[in-house]
Amino acid sequence: MNEFDFGELLFQSLNKNKKYLINMGASVEDAEDVIQDTAYKFLTYIDSVDISNIDGWLFRVSVNSYYDLYRKRKRQSNILMKFNVKELFEEVTPEKAALQMELKRDIHKILEIIKPKHAEFLILKYSTGLKIEDIAHLYEMKVNSVKTILHRARKQFIEEYGRIHNDKGE
Repeated sequence: MNEFDFGELLFQSLNKNKKYLINMGASVEDAEDVIQDTAYKFLTYIDSVDISNIDGWLFRVSVNSYYDLYRKRKRQSNILMKFNVKELFEEVTPEKAALQMELKRDIHKILEIIKPKHAEFLILKYSTGLKIEDIAHLYEMKVNSVKTILHRARKQFIEEYGRIHNDKGE
């Protein structure tokens, strides 16, 4: 692989990671900062990185860097996950907007309650739209293991969602 192809592969992988970080709730600026830091770390440690799984390495480093940034900011203020209201509803009425904000809070609360790995897998599958095979490749796991984790994650998410709505008296 020549340098141009390698650079193109690196750019594409970092771009996918940036989109994933934005779907996790990072602002565009934060995602770009994390991706830049990830690229710098990659270039710094290029000799010790397993070339056969660059995507997985870049993914783990970028997500962990974002978690570090998130924890740092969380001490200062709470970060709400961003969902695109226009994608979920055709017309935005005040009632729908209020319901959407409530749903956003509930989803964010549930994702904080459930196991971090379950939250990660749910975001990868449903927010970024990755296929199960792609998730398995990123985590270097078997496809059936990913399916099992997703099943458990969905089950835990549904239980917590039910618990939240029972507490509200709905």
